[in-house]
Amino acid sequence: MIIDIFIPCFVDQLFPETGMNMVKVLEKVGCEVNYNQNQTCCGQPAFNAGFFDEAREVANKFLDDFSSETSHYIVAPSASCVGMVRNAYQDIFVKSSKLVKYRAMQKKVYELTEFLTDVLGVTGIPGAALQGRFTYHDSCSALRECGIKEGPRALLSKVQGLELVEMEDNETCCGFGGTFAVKFEAISTAMAEQKVENAIATGADYIVSTDSSCLMHLEAYIQRQNKPIKTMHIADVLASGW
Repeated sequence: MIIDIFIPCFVDQLFPETGMNMVKVLEKVGCEVNYNQNQTCCGQPAFNAGFFDEAREVANKFLDDFSSETSHYIVAPSASCVGMVRNAYQDIFVKSSKLVKYRAMQKKVYELTEFLTDVLGVTGIPGAALQGRFTYHDSCSALRECGIKEGPRALLSKVQGLELVEMEDNETCCGFGGTFAVKFEAISTAMAEQKVENAIATGADYIVSTDSSCLMHLEAYIQRQNKPIKTMHIADVLASGW
């Protein structure tokens, strides 16, 4: 199966190893990965900040970069970006001549773990191993926009040496929310504190999630407060040990 991958801005600029690990995992399960070097952003930052014309321009480019004329699935290591394409693009293209083209593409966009479990039927990544305890953070986009919850946990449960311990309020927002973290810094920081303290209370070594944006926010708080826990994207976990 040939897969088109979309690498979000956060991953491209700050966490490129996560993108490489996604490719590693997809190839491990038999996929041929295609990367269009012309791709840029999905338009989420502009859309969430209220710059709808600019977001539409970026969305049009995304649609051209990932043409609906191919039968390839589009896979990304970010439920946030997938949620943007699946949901917000409906508003962007609702009165556009490109609506039909978008509808065809919309059905093919998947977050990494969702694609592995729901499309390929993968139950675990052979050879994946990481020693330690982890607690899982349900990102708002994954849980509420994409309906992702059990899939990532099922994949992580098959990682040799890794033990899941659920934290209190695991479905509560981490406080990032894009521009929310900038406009409401104090509230955002307090939410990160609550999330990190709940994670530490489990005795976990790692906070794992599908979204680098959430993890970046939490990692910043962890480092600033010198907290005894680490963050890790699920793609990096699944690519560990082999």
